[in-house]
Amino acid sequence: MSEIAGQTGLRAGANAVVNESYSFACMRCGYGWEQSYEIEHHTDAAGHEFVFYVADGKVVPSPLSRPTCQNCDGHVVRIMRPGRVESARNAEHRHNRVPPPAGPVEAPVPGGADEKPEHHHGWLSDLLHPFQRKAS
Repeated sequence: MSEIAGQTGLRAGANAVVNESYSFACMRCGYGWEQSYEIEHHTDAAGHEFVFYVADGKVVPSPLSRPTCQNCDGHVVRIMRPGRVESARNAEHRHNRVPPPAGPVEAPVPGGADEKPEHHHGWLSDLLHPFQRKAS
């Protein structure tokens, strides 16, 4: 989930940047989304450490403290490892996929093409024969 990105692209005073990604699912409306963050680690003048969460180039509140649904503004949001929303969407897509229609299939003729197939009338009655009751 995290990766140290080194010293490039840091805001003034940042010691390090960690990249983290999360999947979110709203328990109120069912909306799901994924977001990646650059977490900048800073130290203030008194030596206390603090972090900035940056998403899409903007400083945002920590998604771990009070996540908000992007769809309904609800706050009952489940936070999961990255990729969970995408894998759920892919599974739903596979489940709803309609198989292509099957075309006509010619059955092979026993004994070759020269031999005429045997016509057998009453094949259904032959199959059902063991289940038929005899009149007493």
